[in-house]
Amino acid sequence: MSSTTFKQSMQRIWALDKFSYSIRIFIALTGSVALCWYKNEMIALIQLFLGIIASALAETDDNWQGRLHALVATIVCFSIAALLVELLFPYPWVLASALALASFCLTMLGALGERYSAIASATLILSVYTMTGIDQRSDTATNCWHEPLLLIAGAAWYGVLSVLWQAIFPNQPIQQIMARLYRELGYYLKLKSSLFEPMSQLDVEARCLKLAKQNSRVVTTLNAAKEIILHRIGHGHPSLTVSRYLKLYFLSQDIHEHAISSYYPYNALATAVFYRDALFHCQCLLHQQSKSCQTLAHSIQLQQPFIYNDEFTKCIDDLNASLKHFCIQNNQTQHNLSLYFLSNIADNLAALNYLLSNANNLDSVTDATDNHLLNKTTRNFKEMYKCLRTQFTLASLLFRHALRLALALTIGYCTLHIIHAAHGYWIILTTLFVCQPNYGATKRKLGQRIIGTIIGLTVAWALFSLFPNQLVQSMFAIAAGLVFFINRTTSYTLATTAITLMVLFCCNQVDNGYGLFLPRLFDTMLGSLIAGLAVFLFLPDWQGRRLNTVLANTLACNSNYLRQIMQQYAIKKRDDHAYRLARLDAYNADATLSITLTNMLMEPKYFRKEANMGFHFLVLSHTLLGYLSGLGAYRKAQLQTDMHKYLIDSVGNTLAASLDKIATGLANNQPIVIQSDTEEIITENLEQMTNEIDKVQQLVQAQLALICRQLKPLRTLAMHLNKDIQAT
Repeated sequence: MSSTTFKQSMQRIWALDKFSYSIRIFIALTGSVALCWYKNEMIALIQLFLGIIASALAETDDNWQGRLHALVATIVCFSIAALLVELLFPYPWVLASALALASFCLTMLGALGERYSAIASATLILSVYTMTGIDQRSDTATNCWHEPLLLIAGAAWYGVLSVLWQAIFPNQPIQQIMARLYRELGYYLKLKSSLFEPMSQLDVEARCLKLAKQNSRVVTTLNAAKEIILHRIGHGHPSLTVSRYLKLYFLSQDIHEHAISSYYPYNALATAVFYRDALFHCQCLLHQQSKSCQTLAHSIQLQQPFIYNDEFTKCIDDLNASLKHFCIQNNQTQHNLSLYFLSNIADNLAALNYLLSNANNLDSVTDATDNHLLNKTTRNFKEMYKCLRTQFTLASLLFRHALRLALALTIGYCTLHIIHAAHGYWIILTTLFVCQPNYGATKRKLGQRIIGTIIGLTVAWALFSLFPNQLVQSMFAIAAGLVFFINRTTSYTLATTAITLMVLFCCNQVDNGYGLFLPRLFDTMLGSLIAGLAVFLFLPDWQGRRLNTVLANTLACNSNYLRQIMQQYAIKKRDDHAYRLARLDAYNADATLSITLTNMLMEPKYFRKEANMGFHFLVLSHTLLGYLSGLGAYRKAQLQTDMHKYLIDSVGNTLAASLDKIATGLANNQPIVIQSDTEEIITENLEQMTNEIDKVQQLVQAQLALICRQLKPLRTLAMHLNKDIQAT
């Protein structure tokens, strides 16, 4: 292998999302094993490993100063938790009450943000680890603080590694998340190209549904990228490197807005034979732009120059030639509105092409009017108190989850004392990991936890027999720990298999590992059962029962987005804070609806009766969002004064008010009128276009007409959903 090839291979490995994470875990675990072997204290290994796990679970992205502050807070919380468990362990009922109170309070801290949620959750996990260590302590032990100190030492060891790593490689997480963002955008464009398939009887709704689900992944990645960039900026000015990634982030927002934009009903395009040539060119161009996003992602990940393929310009020329030929060959008056729509599609694809072709010249394609990101992080105790106070209601999903988790852990604690289970604190640990905020997520994790445990026990039995040497088994423990952390967010079954192996190999260093097989399986089954019953019976959060609220929020956010767009046509394009916030809320609401419906499919049949209707609504609302985005993506010109009052003040406000009315009807389960004569008149007026009106007015009228046409099917579904809710 040549030196150049080797260097490129190492660059690819280094650019992998979880490679740096794996290196930190490997150093922490290997260092612990080496120390224990050197000191001949293998009995300490399991506690050090558990401390490392708890610390890594508390880790969130931040700059090195932020990570240092978070580490100090984590160690303080871990120390207090270990101290309280050590002091209260001889008094089971007092400890049970403290466990319930702590689990409730720590879970509620999740309202303050991801960092607080991670530290709180890890503190709860470390509390159970402490109980496990005390429970297995021999009667002859003289130092009762030995196990808690080892846990804290393991946590501090990994925390120091994390801070040092971030100080040395501060921008690696931004590089990785931005590469992932452009990959997701590329896949979205690839799915979008399937809607332009030049064939009749196209299943448009199924493809739109896939598109809506992929959009939720794009939005999730956009939000993650924003948070990572915010952590690097803090309260100061971004460095040159961070500034470039910030511009790439704003570019991705513009690309996303153009990508999601719709300028024609796709079902009408699919059935119109005379559009097929234009559809073919649209599909080809979108497919090529999808590849460009993937190439840009690869360039960001490997920190290489991005080279845009100039041949794509030829695709745009072919599309425009196809439209021109269509004008000549067909009756222009008969297909006048269709020509406007197709012309808008061509303009949007050309705009996408311009954005991608200038990805190396970011100053030319990003608007510097307002380059600040919205930071929702609570900054002082007053804001924290206000944020927490709003969550103390049964309507809050977090509050219900906190109560549910506290009850489940208390039941698990009482159960292990009643049955006197060997290694019984694994019951609580399983319940803690399996019990999730909703039934669907809990059901998924419950099955994965049990299957992973069974696989882990089977593999451990085989490896114990094949490799009895303790040094080899300690290497297996390190490898299992790596596999756990690499897969814990993507493949929980594999992660559970790995953590089961790690625990058994560590325990086998000082005890008979075979004796742990049945207790591990029994405790996992019992802990999973407790978590499943708690989520099913106590304050269950059935997604179907709040579906109308989620739908209402989606429409309300779309209404606000429409108002902000129309204001932009009055003042000319300006990506200010208000517009970006409205766009972000609309996209987040669309993603939330997709995630809610996905979770709903995991629920019992009785509670997902409206799932099909919900997915129909998702297709309609995502299509509506596409029409709005199409209107928003073309804000580079103002409307003429004579059309300003009619299109902005009259039509725009009327349609926004209609969306608000449907949203209110859904939220309050009020009657919803399907037919609106006013909207029919508005639509007919908007669709009356002539060649004399300017390009901006053409697009605004066409998009508002599409939005108006979308209101009736939305009303129909909303009415049926309300009827079904009333019937139940």
